Amino acid sequence: MTSDDLPIGRRVARWRVRRSMTQQMLADRLRRSKSWVDKVERGVRALDRYSVIQELAIVLRVDPEVLLGQPQSTPAGTPDGVDEIRATLARYDTPQAPEQADELRRQVGYAWLSYQHAHYGQLVRLLPSLLDAAQAAQAPELRAQAYRVTSSLLVKLGEADLAWLAADRAMSAAGNDPILAATAAISVGQALRAQDRDRLALAALLPATNRILPPSSHSGDQEVRVTFGDQTALKPLDHQGQGNHRARGERREWAVGGTLLVQAALAAAGCGEHRLADELTERAAGVATSLRGYHDTHRTSFGPIAVELARVLVATQRGDASESLQRHSAVVRREGWRRLPAEYRGAYLVDVARAYLRVGDLRGAARALVDADSVAPAEVRCRPLARTLIADVARVQPTPAGVARLATVVGLTR
Repeated sequence: MTSDDLPIGRRVARWRVRRSMTQQMLADRLRRSKSWVDKVERGVRALDRYSVIQELAIVLRVDPEVLLGQPQSTPAGTPDGVDEIRATLARYDTPQAPEQADELRRQVGYAWLSYQHAHYGQLVRLLPSLLDAAQAAQAPELRAQAYRVTSSLLVKLGEADLAWLAADRAMSAAGNDPILAATAAISVGQALRAQDRDRLALAALLPATNRILPPSSHSGDQEVRVTFGDQTALKPLDHQGQGNHRARGERREWAVGGTLLVQAALAAAGCGEHRLADELTERAAGVATSLRGYHDTHRTSFGPIAVELARVLVATQRGDASESLQRHSAVVRREGWRRLPAEYRGAYLVDVARAYLRVGDLRGAARALVDADSVAPAEVRCRPLARTLIADVARVQPTPAGVARLATVVGLTR
């Protein structure tokens, strides 16, 4: 068995021994119990949460990819296997294999970890069997999560129509569960935005936002109604103290609602509704301030940093290059930026590169692409969007050195 074939718990144990640490020492540094460490190393307890993997990697002084057993190099080009995903989505017969919910939950968790670490090649290979298993599952949450991660990956790979289908499947799997439906709406919005259908995305996101973030229950609070077409977003002006009135489980709902607001703001900016975009990001900022200490169960990565990243993109869409550059320079220096998943940071930097190109800032676009490649190579080397951006920047003479290297890596120069 090679190192890459080892279960993640065995890798944790191996690196713990290499660092001359006992299980109790590792547990103390993680502020967990020795029993928890022992179960992780024996594979009894699954490691399926990005933040926990990252925490372990920091304590063991290794890259998270090392614990996951992933290769450090990332091949260029769209990973093979999209046709297999398409074929799986085209099957409507439910497999007869008995459901193993615990195993499926581990697989879904591992799929999200692969996605958050931008291991798109591996995820492409994993998804067909995962989707088959999810289709037979009785748990709506697992089906919705499997379709959501599939939709998210397909957006990356330039398969927006197929991503929309997977997002729609997530919505169907959600049924009458309002939280699952809201998370599925995030995927719907992302898929529509990837098709440059920002108005349709906004029309899908605003109602979902209103269902998950109802008006403030405080009688003295004022509200502002933000209208787009026949959709109305309710924006409480007073966010103070909301976190103190909600249980931790309810905070997860707020994180989903905040993500919907961010996606709606980006959609609004994409279709020229700049005032609405600003109002939505303001509301998202208010939601973010009320969230402290919640577990990111629905894989949203929502928080103050996510809102600040959205502000950068909204400002750039508005044509305010000065504001966007100032905000961008500030946010990437914050501690919370480094805690975001590699996928989230890399995707943002690719979006920043595209935004800079739209306002004619080629040097800014080049810098963002090089930074994205250092954070999450697959974001640059596997995504058709990034390949197009590299080609656009590479046409400039003289081509920035970093972009010239990327052009060679992705096969744009021979």
